[in-house]
Amino acid sequence: MKRLLQINPVLRVNTSTGRIMQEIGELAMQNGWESYIAYSYGRDGIKECKSRLLPVGNRWSVLKHGVATRLFDRHGLASGTATRKFIRQMEELQPDIIHIHNIHGYFLNYRLLFAYLSQCHIPIVWTVHDCWLYTGHCYSYSYAGCQKWQSGCRYCPQKREFPASLWLDRSQQNYADKKEAFTSVPRDLLTIVPVSQWIREEMAHSFLHDYEYHIIHNGINTETFKLFNAEEIKLRYQLQGKHIILGVASIWSKEKGLEDFIRLAAMLREDEVIVLVGVKPKEQRLLPKNIIGIARTGNIEQLAQLYSAADVFVNPTWQDNYPTVNMEAIACGTPVVTYRTGGSIETITPSTGMVVEQGDLNGVLEAVRTIESRGKGYYAQPCRNYALAHFRKEERYADYLALYDQLIQRTNTR
Repeated sequence: MKRLLQINPVLRVNTSTGRIMQEIGELAMQNGWESYIAYSYGRDGIKECKSRLLPVGNRWSVLKHGVATRLFDRHGLASGTATRKFIRQMEELQPDIIHIHNIHGYFLNYRLLFAYLSQCHIPIVWTVHDCWLYTGHCYSYSYAGCQKWQSGCRYCPQKREFPASLWLDRSQQNYADKKEAFTSVPRDLLTIVPVSQWIREEMAHSFLHDYEYHIIHNGINTETFKLFNAEEIKLRYQLQGKHIILGVASIWSKEKGLEDFIRLAAMLREDEVIVLVGVKPKEQRLLPKNIIGIARTGNIEQLAQLYSAADVFVNPTWQDNYPTVNMEAIACGTPVVTYRTGGSIETITPSTGMVVEQGDLNGVLEAVRTIESRGKGYYAQPCRNYALAHFRKEERYADYLALYDQLIQRTNTR
């Protein structure tokens, strides 16, 4: 029986990477694989997981890693004991495929890990959810407009952003350390899987440009995110007769467009209202009266119902790879207006929404009102059809299984 080992700091299904990892594991098991998941100790937050779990480290190793990060900008270079123990587990397990999602998360020492991966002769798949693996510090650089990662990082403008360092800036050495570690894996054993065309094109300028790439977009549960009766939902939230402009984020920030929404609110008519999901209490106080802030929906179905009730989903993100929220809105029959940012535009067609330039709120408002004038009925079924053709998680995760088999066969025939 073939064995799959996936690695990611977070296991929780309310995080995108945790959910993706668990669902890939479940599909693998349905197809006769054994599935194992390695994650950072204490970051599970679940009652049940069908894959076999390999927690890495303990609360003290995570704490020490946090200190090394905050003071010395050495994220990914602590947790030596925990990593050596994990390597021994991998040696015993002998997986047929090692699938990395993220290794930034205060739980692994990437130098030690890649010293092992470079000589273990096991095919490695690395899904690129963000930019951390090829920069000297940050996980995303679009908002800062920084391109230093193309030649060698230094004087990092985002030193205090995740993974934040409050003292030293070690970005130049981090860049060199990552380059040495990650490029130590033979090119025929590492396949990089960007989740968007945008990040694939970005990585063509990185130190990993010589490796094999295979784009696989993320998927969603199109049975959960589907069309609902909008009028019932409007009645529940007392929004009858209103055009609903929806925004959703797990964490609201400048980069996610919170300030843009506040400015947009001043431009709206009386029959238009903004609903923002994921707003914290301190952010609630900043919102004008025509923005309804919802701290968190009670469950995924309630979120899907809000998507269905909205006339338009607006995503004014300033940095993003391939946002799940766009897919969720489209699957619920709601068109998307987004900035021309990263991979956020890759789900947008004339049938599923509109793209405007970053910061162009007049353009956002014009797009919103074009969609309102056409009516929800113009978009609902074309959006739903597009989602079923492109976003079904079963098909996207099956792409991974096909890739696994291809890599195993190639390794066995060498």
